[in-house]
Amino acid sequence: MNPDGEKWYWRYHDDIGMYRHDYEWYDVRLPEVILTPPDPPIGTGQSASIPVLKQRSYTGRDPVIPSALADTLCSDLGIQGLLENLNATLGTSHTLFTPWVYSVLGDCISENYDFGTAFAYLRPFWYYYLTAVVDDLPKCKVRYREMLQNVLVENTIIHTHVPPRRVWDLYSNRVVPWWDIVTPINGCEWPVPVPKNTSLDHIRIEMLNLGAEYVWLDVLCLRQKGGRREDPSLREEEWKVDVPTIGNVYRRAERVVYYLSGLGQPLSSNTNDLESDRCWFKRAWTLQETSWNSIIAGDTGDEWLQAKFGEKVSSLQKTEWILYDALSEMQKRVSTHPVDKVAGLAYLLRSLRSIPVYCGAQSEEDAWMALMVSEWDKLLLLFLHPTPGNGTQSWRPSWEQVMTEKLPSQRWGQLATYNGGVQLVWTAEAMAGAYIFNNGFIIELALVRGLSEGDSQGQE
Repeated sequence: MNPDGEKWYWRYHDDIGMYRHDYEWYDVRLPEVILTPPDPPIGTGQSASIPVLKQRSYTGRDPVIPSALADTLCSDLGIQGLLENLNATLGTSHTLFTPWVYSVLGDCISENYDFGTAFAYLRPFWYYYLTAVVDDLPKCKVRYREMLQNVLVENTIIHTHVPPRRVWDLYSNRVVPWWDIVTPINGCEWPVPVPKNTSLDHIRIEMLNLGAEYVWLDVLCLRQKGGRREDPSLREEEWKVDVPTIGNVYRRAERVVYYLSGLGQPLSSNTNDLESDRCWFKRAWTLQETSWNSIIAGDTGDEWLQAKFGEKVSSLQKTEWILYDALSEMQKRVSTHPVDKVAGLAYLLRSLRSIPVYCGAQSEEDAWMALMVSEWDKLLLLFLHPTPGNGTQSWRPSWEQVMTEKLPSQRWGQLATYNGGVQLVWTAEAMAGAYIFNNGFIIELALVRGLSEGDSQGQE
């Protein structure tokens, strides 16, 4: 274990494990809500028919608001109108004399929030905990920023349990920071790429029908390029932590939803879709999305198709993702940026306790070396790989080798260090009095030559 990482984890344990379902409806009977996606704009050539069954409409009694109401400015509603809409949506009967109500509603107007933002901001506390809006949330904002700053030590993320920076609140249709101060749905700060013939409205309705309240969606929750307030330095700084820790989102999610034919798209066996580099089974990043608690979205009612793709997903779910299994599967994958394939391995290698930051300009070999510094199973590369490395270190294969050569089959082999039954970190102080064992391979006989000669290529 990384001692700094353990200190960080226990310091922010409550923040990391914060449940967003910190409110209950109790005996309140909420009004029925019906949502339907808007018709496509005239002249775009997009079809008005919706092949995905769960994208056609949503009907339920969850506190979900339509996009038109979400987009209405609180200043246009006024304090009384804002209160009436909150009471109607949440089934309450607060008045302006209810403690803290007038104050928090006035803040929503002075901050120029729209109703969706105010709703996401107030909903978790509307029944009993309005004082938390005033007292606790500003502190949470500061603490969360501190948490993300402290998890970075010398270009290393010292613990893997980093929560996402943002999530999509489906009830309010707004993107919210993890600590619960919200902004309008991505604030129009960057363009959100969505395939033709679908929209975020369709995706929202399908997720609501699947029972979700909060969703992590990369194009909404990761800062993207472009937009009216493009800031490359801010995006680069956020991506250092946000991109390599995507795997933690899937590891800790209540359920993972797969769009195998593209975001919001109907499930299809179209050959062009399956052979496209955008296919879910070919993307490097999607490898870490594999989860037992998952569902295939885009259902059109074709049971045979669901069963067919269910079997393909199941085969990935059964994989243990030890080192060489993960590398072999990654050989088949593609990525927009070559270095993404290295970053996409981090959460598959379960022995990792810390991970390197993400740098899009970094070479694949440098990223691979940084990952191996963090990887406890790196000695398996020494024991199992059949050829010397052709990179900067001869004891382990280079990234080029593990992506192009036939890899050995790894069935077992784990390295551990113990002292009195306690797992240790690899430092000289910690190793004192310890013993090491490796359930791996033994070299019974070897002839070594040339150790007294320097390597002409400068390898280690």
